[in-house]
Amino acid sequence: MDFSADVSLLEHGGVVIWFIGALSVAAATIIIWKTLRLIALGAWGGAKAERAVARFVESSAIPEGTGGGMRFVVVRAAIAAFSDASIPERAAREEAERRARRTLAEARRGLRALDVIATISPLLGLLGTVLGMIAAFQALQSTGARADPAVLAGGIWEALLTTAAGMAVAIPAALALAWFESVIERVAEDLEDLLTRVFLAQPEAIRPAAE
Repeated sequence: MDFSADVSLLEHGGVVIWFIGALSVAAATIIIWKTLRLIALGAWGGAKAERAVARFVESSAIPEGTGGGMRFVVVRAAIAAFSDASIPERAAREEAERRARRTLAEARRGLRALDVIATISPLLGLLGTVLGMIAAFQALQSTGARADPAVLAGGIWEALLTTAAGMAVAIPAALALAWFESVIERVAEDLEDLLTRVFLAQPEAIRPAAE
């Protein structure tokens, strides 16, 4: 594209393209941050939580230590509450569920913004294309019978760039969002299974005072 085409693009769709460019930077930042955050939360590691539940089921052992990821944090809190005979079983369940919801909410943080970017990027691209097409046909109207088809085609081509830019931002954002949601859904399923096993583990022997 020559210099005059660049000027035309900036005049007709430049503002929209700048917005799309800003959204692309935001999406890339969120994707990188969210990946690192899920790694830090231990979203892909559940071995320690599995071992803790297995030991609790076999010998009522209360897990100790730190780390182990979000699954272990929730399991440790659930086992501690469930092993405390002074806490009613219903209250222990509610505390475990509260910790699980809080952990999952932390894991989902930032996904809403990525969803918004994936939704509005193609809409902004379409808006830029519509504005560019309007400008192109206005130019065609002003030239009348002397209109050069090459000029009109160039204007339409430039207008369509905003749609392409919007889709180029939306597609990776949507794919990343689906991937993050699948990871968090797997964590939620694991937590449900782990907590169920905790609360089904020898309730009479572990909680003699439970009502």
